[in-house]
Amino acid sequence: MANAPHGGILKDLVLRDELISGQLRKEARNLGDIVLTERQLCDLELILSGGFSPLEGFMNESDYNSVVDTLRLSDGTLFPMPITLDVSSDDIARLGITTGARLTLRDPRDDEALAIITVEDVYTYDRVREAIQVLGADDPAHPSVAYLRNRVKEYYVGGKVQAIQAPSHFDYVALRYTPTELRTHFKKLSWHRVVAFQTRNPMHRAHRELTVRAARLRQANVLIHPVVGLTKPGDVDHYTRVRVYEAIMAKYPNGMGHLALLPLAMRMAGPREAVWHAIIRKNFGATHFIVGRDHAGPGKNSQGKDFYGPYDAQELVGKYKDELQIEMVPFQQMTYLPSTDEYQPIDEVPAGAQTLDISGTELRRRLKAGAPIPDWFSYEAVVRRLRESYPPRNKQGFVLFLTGFYNSGKDVIARALQVALNEQGGRSVSLLLGEAVKGDLNPKLGLTSEERHENLQRIAFVSSELARAGAAVIAASIAPEERSRGLVKDTIVSNGGAGGNFFLIHVATPLEHCKSTDRRGVYAQARSGAIKGFVGVDTEYETPKKADLVVDVTTQNIPSIVHSIILLLETSSLL
Repeated sequence: MANAPHGGILKDLVLRDELISGQLRKEARNLGDIVLTERQLCDLELILSGGFSPLEGFMNESDYNSVVDTLRLSDGTLFPMPITLDVSSDDIARLGITTGARLTLRDPRDDEALAIITVEDVYTYDRVREAIQVLGADDPAHPSVAYLRNRVKEYYVGGKVQAIQAPSHFDYVALRYTPTELRTHFKKLSWHRVVAFQTRNPMHRAHRELTVRAARLRQANVLIHPVVGLTKPGDVDHYTRVRVYEAIMAKYPNGMGHLALLPLAMRMAGPREAVWHAIIRKNFGATHFIVGRDHAGPGKNSQGKDFYGPYDAQELVGKYKDELQIEMVPFQQMTYLPSTDEYQPIDEVPAGAQTLDISGTELRRRLKAGAPIPDWFSYEAVVRRLRESYPPRNKQGFVLFLTGFYNSGKDVIARALQVALNEQGGRSVSLLLGEAVKGDLNPKLGLTSEERHENLQRIAFVSSELARAGAAVIAASIAPEERSRGLVKDTIVSNGGAGGNFFLIHVATPLEHCKSTDRRGVYAQARSGAIKGFVGVDTEYETPKKADLVVDVTTQNIPSIVHSIILLLETSSLL
């Protein structure tokens, strides 16, 4: 029997009445709009489908505070993750957001109206408190702390939502199931016990052996339920991963496994996230859930230590087992025994027996180098799909991002680099100069902090798309703020796939030299007040803290600077 939903009732809000849907759609046209972020879109989809049951909307202040402090909604129901709709002060003023207001929530990809929220409250929150309580530390090395600091707006809006339609997907439609659909599928197949496996990484032979073993020990079936929403920056893109999952499903015993995709925006919150994942899988009908070592951990903190202990997640899920009512299956580390050509749990291997393993770091090295990957580690079909998406380093795209004062020489360096890379050949080379890009993409943008930030968002997006296609991208912009440069890097690393190779080059030419050689007189115009918000006159330039290379045209000539950048690329095996 499929597990009961969390809270007892599956909150499937998706409308199936065309008349009501039409009425809401008509109303939505006359309401103020909130265009959702990618994370908000993922959250809304799982609210509407019932994946986040018992939630029926974005958390109000009472639920938010209770969840942050106690892992429970204000009514006492276990729910460890704050699900919030953030808005800016400008949004509040523009839309007149107050208690009782109704607002349309729109898909950022096609502007379609997805739902209407009735505002219960608008409230401020403490970013540091949320980071410490939910994520364990206010450390920007944690991707969700960085997201909280740099992308989440000043206010949260709480309220229930009414569905107009579910978000549209054009990829892997046959593999996307709502909780209602997946429960129906299990019932049709008479699957009474289902072991769910959470993953955001490619699967190899050890993962197949682990899940098959877990299912056989419990006389159950396997649900491979990978996350295809937001994961950790730098993760393998979901298109590649799904092709890998499809390939590995053919290796399961006939009828044992099923693949379904989960549009979740992960927070990488370790123990809390494990409890959250268990609730979500319970809502999708699973009866068992595999919880790994360092489940949903983001890696190392600023001191080089793991954010969470290896078994913290398993302990927290175990603490709430009576309320979760989904059986935790502890992840068993599997290792290969060449003598018997089989995988065994590492704690069951006989003393002295030879074992073989390939770490994630070693696998990435072999993929980048085109080195062989043995069939005992992975399946030929899986490796083939990985190699298609992750070519060797010398075939991958990259982004060189030059930052510095106006007239520092960065544009000249960028053009000289373009020539040098075109001379070498092997890749298309794209040049994105800050002012030119601003004029082409949005000529109305000015020089305020937010307008500069928006312009850099556009540069980052274009750069990541070009790099993902294998291009060499040279971008040059003043980019005076550390937060904006961080956004550029995060966007390129997270969206660039195999092309997520990013290098920050600080053109550290002194300001006085930039002013004294300014033949166009731009600095003089800024000093006279004709140009407002000019960096180096009435706006500060924040010196980059972690540049990959620092150059200066007053101590180096252009050819030597270009040569040093070429050497940087060669050292990274990109040339």
